[in-house]
Amino acid sequence: MVRQIWTFILLFAPYLLFGQSNSTDKRAISIADSVTLAMGGKANWDSVHYLKWTFFGKRTLYWDKWSGNVRIEIPSKELVILTNLNTHKGKVFYGGKELTNSDSNAYYMDHGYKIWANDSYWLIMPFKLLDPGVTLLYKGTVNDKKGDLCFQLELTFNEVGVTPENKYNIYINRKTYQVTQWDYFEKYTNLTPDLSNPWEHYQYYGKILLSDDRGPEMGKLTDVAVMDTVSKGLFQTL
Repeated sequence: MVRQIWTFILLFAPYLLFGQSNSTDKRAISIADSVTLAMGGKANWDSVHYLKWTFFGKRTLYWDKWSGNVRIEIPSKELVILTNLNTHKGKVFYGGKELTNSDSNAYYMDHGYKIWANDSYWLIMPFKLLDPGVTLLYKGTVNDKKGDLCFQLELTFNEVGVTPENKYNIYINRKTYQVTQWDYFEKYTNLTPDLSNPWEHYQYYGKILLSDDRGPEMGKLTDVAVMDTVSKGLFQTL
């Protein structure tokens, strides 16, 4: 069973990236900058127009990074959510028919945003280390579960999003500057992680580098694609 981490950040600016981190730790910021560069760099990330992936076999997301439009397909529930991350407006289709009730629509617009926030973090977190509201702390060097020497950054949120009490330890390979592991803490005061996953199987998608393997406990993010164009009406209709 997929164990889900609801990570909701950037509630006030859903896809604004690379803002000023709240961290005063210059070493942590420098390492985070190197991670961004290792993943392809800010310019190449900004140039990505459309991104697609399937979240551990449960649902498929299409994201227009430039407009904020998102399409979420959940086959097991015969549900399709079309929403915009900025306006929180859109359409919902259940069993092939559009839901027109305003309360139902509002619920699914909020639900769709939360799904996107969670599912995208599992894929693109290395590009979000310097998001507004993120605090980074350099914790020194440690070995990840594979035994590789890594920089460790502690990541917390400064009153941002729905779950600001979360904490992550991020492991960054000292040679490649790729994220190799994260430890998730439901409460930032917790001493032991609630979940720990590797970040493996890095591949280039266009000009950016992404990892799709989260280890045997979670499995893989599949159908990952960076696209310049999508089919007409993808974000407007079934």
